[in-house]
Amino acid sequence: MNKFKSCIVLFISLLFFSGCVDQNEASNNSDNLSDDLKIIGTSMATVYIMEKLDVDLIGVPDSEIDDCPNRYEKLPKVGMAMTPDMEIIKSLNPDYIFSPVSLISDLLPKYEAADVDYGFLNLNNVQGMYKSIDDLGELLGREKEAKALRDDFEKFIKNYKEKNKNFKSPKILVLMGLPGSYVVATENSYVGSLVELAGGENVYAGTDQQFININTEDMIEKNPDIILRCAHAMPNDVVKMFKEEFETNDIWKHFRAVKENKVYDLEYKKFGMSAKFNYKEALEDLREVLYEE
Repeated sequence: MNKFKSCIVLFISLLFFSGCVDQNEASNNSDNLSDDLKIIGTSMATVYIMEKLDVDLIGVPDSEIDDCPNRYEKLPKVGMAMTPDMEIIKSLNPDYIFSPVSLISDLLPKYEAADVDYGFLNLNNVQGMYKSIDDLGELLGREKEAKALRDDFEKFIKNYKEKNKNFKSPKILVLMGLPGSYVVATENSYVGSLVELAGGENVYAGTDQQFININTEDMIEKNPDIILRCAHAMPNDVVKMFKEEFETNDIWKHFRAVKENKVYDLEYKKFGMSAKFNYKEALEDLREVLYEE
């Protein structure tokens, strides 16, 4: 069972496709395979995917920001996404626990210690989310639902890019904030991937990291056309923090984007840490900001 478990995490997190999951088993009786499985989603982003795939769950996370789908609202709560309650999870005796791959370093040791089976979904960008959906559809016998979701995604992206093709790509600086601090978001972060899909040029592209620490002197040399500010958590506090930072730190007034009032706070529910199905709304918001329609 341990070999199967280790392959599941690699299969779903898309670190590589090894063929460790028994595809024959997944395809047999595929119409109701997931109906016999006890599954927990530890983040609302994973829960939304399960809802779209018509998968029953036995446990969902607590969330003060995102609403739980009606289908799952009366299920046991297993704690916050970053700190799930392993005692509750073990008591539910799940067949699978699914979490975002961004939390793998925190959660993998806990899942291993609890001897539970797990999968990590790549929700760092929209494309990764749909690859995870493809994989889940095959694993859980929900190929039809997964294909419908992918077809909808590809149609939307094609039309979206067509609308933007005649615009010049602006240079974008993306700041991700926590109360009291902030980092730069690259194209490898979820917000950064949305900027890329929208046609923006991230001034800190070219790294393999999602977030990097950069001093403001280096930022100003990048001369961004637009500055986007978003929150990792506690969005109201982060908005206040950014406002104070930009008002009191003298260097910001020298940024061309600040002089031209091209600084925008992005809505937390649309521009969080994990890809969700409201990416369409997020991309439309970006289109208005990047191209001032």
